Amino acid sequence: MRVAIITDQHFGMRKGSRLFHEYFQRFYEDIFFPTLEREGITTLIDMGDTFDNRRSIDLWSLEWCKTHYFDRLRDMGITVYSVVGNHTAYFKNKNDVNTIDLLLREYPNMVLVRDHAEYQIGDTKCLFLGWINEENKGKIKRKVKSTKAKVAFGHLELNGYAVYKGYTQDHGASGDIVDWFEKFDRVFTGHYHTRSNDGKIFYLGNPYEMFWNDCEDTRGFHIFDTETYDLEPINNPHRMFYKIYYDDTPYQIFDATEYAGKIVKVIVRQRSNPKDFEKFIDKLHFVGVEDLKVIESADWNHGYIHASDFNADEDENTIALLNRFIEESEIDLDKTRIKKLVGGLYAQACEVE
Repeated sequence: MRVAIITDQHFGMRKGSRLFHEYFQRFYEDIFFPTLEREGITTLIDMGDTFDNRRSIDLWSLEWCKTHYFDRLRDMGITVYSVVGNHTAYFKNKNDVNTIDLLLREYPNMVLVRDHAEYQIGDTKCLFLGWINEENKGKIKRKVKSTKAKVAFGHLELNGYAVYKGYTQDHGASGDIVDWFEKFDRVFTGHYHTRSNDGKIFYLGNPYEMFWNDCEDTRGFHIFDTETYDLEPINNPHRMFYKIYYDDTPYQIFDATEYAGKIVKVIVRQRSNPKDFEKFIDKLHFVGVEDLKVIESADWNHGYIHASDFNADEDENTIALLNRFIEESEIDLDKTRIKKLVGGLYAQACEVE
């Protein structure tokens, strides 16, 4: 049986941003639903964080996701197994109050998993796990130990996997519990938004870009065959964040149309003629970019490294740049610990609205 898997959709993110939900809609209308129809998918597994804010959602966002997503799944007769993630659980230490249960009760095709449950998907028994917290950790551990299922789906914060490009988790909220899952043939999980796997545990990543650290990192959803264990990524070609490198680029031949409604950074490598550069930037403003920043050089006026001694590589993402800055600083401190601290703070900052 072929089933679809999606995770970390974060409906309502950025305080119900119209811009981002229109961007999400292109993925659902162009890629997601046409694939489900073409493949004859009747089962969808949602691995958590369907909504963004554990405390609230604005009415426009709720109406939007019901109209463009949940209504369509119901009308197509698709059964949805949805696990509670950390963003959909109201309390941090238990899953009983959650947005899936409270906001989607009118959908008979929704199957909610708060803590754990077993379901037969095709001929395969599968274990479903919600967000692991103080209240349920013991009973989830016992269930994992006793289950006969060989495939598991969850919303897990495991150590040793990439949270995003350039930063690997090593102090997850669930602790070091990777060994719990050695008995399974496959473990699929949400929570981290970038794709990674070790051949057994698969972080499948979210469907679309949400922050700058997602830029140029492949997104989408997956089709899983419960008999053969084949996992097929269905990539999302639509992007929100773009880097443009200006190297005395002739403005006359620059086509800015693809950047309309996008969030753009222009990284200047060389600009010999300021007027030509202004005309280049004017073309971006004319097509209607949503947000535009120009980066000409790293500003390192404060710190242990003088600007003249630190060359920022424009191809580096934020966390890689921070790590290299720490590594090259002349400080008598534990640099590994500092990088872990900065990485954790950066991950938290990316989720602040």
